Amino acid sequence: MIFFNWISVQWDDGELFMKVLIVDDHALIREALRAVLKQLKREAVIFEASNSRQAMHIVEEHPDISLILLDINLPDRDGFSVLRELRDRYATIAIIILSSSDDQDTIKRAFKLGALGFIPKTTEREVMLNAIKLVFSGGIYIPSEILEETTSPRLTNKLVTRDSLKGLGLTDRQIEVLALLMKGKSNKVIAKTLNMAVPTVKNHITVVLKALGVTSRTEAVIKVGKMGWESSPKSES
Repeated sequence: MIFFNWISVQWDDGELFMKVLIVDDHALIREALRAVLKQLKREAVIFEASNSRQAMHIVEEHPDISLILLDINLPDRDGFSVLRELRDRYATIAIIILSSSDDQDTIKRAFKLGALGFIPKTTEREVMLNAIKLVFSGGIYIPSEILEETTSPRLTNKLVTRDSLKGLGLTDRQIEVLALLMKGKSNKVIAKTLNMAVPTVKNHITVVLKALGVTSRTEAVIKVGKMGWESSPKSES
């Protein structure tokens, strides 16, 4: 699974702006999301669609759209199929899924199909604001619901330590990379933070994914979160 950790932007009279599409059949939700987006990016050009047909038409007219907020429950088409088509046809557009459901299977399916974020509609405004801001900055937003361990409550209090990660064969440097990965940081940000080359970061991530037995950054975050690493461990001095 490939994630595109960038947002395309344009300049107009010295002001930074971007094009965003909100796809939801409820006018009040679109209005609320518009307010959140304007708070984050005052100069954003915001389009709205109430169904998948309108949404695809708008994207065809404006292929330079930077971000799509996509309701997974649309009146004319399954939202997952829309997500799949958008990923196939417009690979550089970042997509955040909106849903009235927050079950883990739905969330995992959205990320598997290439979403960069998943926001339950019950999410508080401030959390929603931070989630969109994280994706704007090139990160991946995973709701806390998917990091909760439901099969064994005892495991939730068992924190992952550096020693247990080293037991997987990870070095201190790779654990530092994983810590930043848990925060949704892009390869370029990780490289700058740890003062290393981007190819080196990619190599470390490859090793981390192999050690955890996963195939993507999102799966790594989910697995380590379920292991009890609810916040990134601080680097030892």
